[in-house]
Amino acid sequence: MPRIAGVDVPDNKKMLFAIQYIHGIGPHFAKAILEEAGVNGDMRARDVPETQLAQINAIIDANYLVEGALRRQVQQNIQRLKDIRSYRGERHRKGLPVRGQRTQSNARTRKGKKKTVAGKKGVKAKA
Repeated sequence: MPRIAGVDVPDNKKMLFAIQYIHGIGPHFAKAILEEAGVNGDMRARDVPETQLAQINAIIDANYLVEGALRRQVQQNIQRLKDIRSYRGERHRKGLPVRGQRTQSNARTRKGKKKTVAGKKGVKAKA
C-alpha cells in the first residue's frame, strides 16, 4: 500500500480516488494535486513510482491542511464557538443541529436515540 501524507491509501484503486482517502482531500483537491504533480489520475496507486509519490507528499505537506492537523483545527473552532457562548456554540454544546435544521420531526442523527417521555400523549384523567 502506498503511503501518502501519513495515510495508507488502497493500492488497487485509481489514484484520483485513492488520494481521497486522506481526511481533508476531496475530489477537487485530489484532481488539483495530481495535475500539479503530473500524475495520471487513472493510474492505479500501486503503479505510481516512488518519485511521484514523494512529489505528491511534498505538495500536500506544503499546501494542504490534512488529517490530524485539520481535525485539531475543526475542534478548536468548535471550542471557540462554545467559549464565546455563541448560538452555534450552544447548539454544539446541546448536541442539536447547528445549521438551522428542524428538530421537531427529524434530527435523530444529532439528538440520538428517542427518549420516551411518560404521560406526554394519552387520555387525561377524568375529574
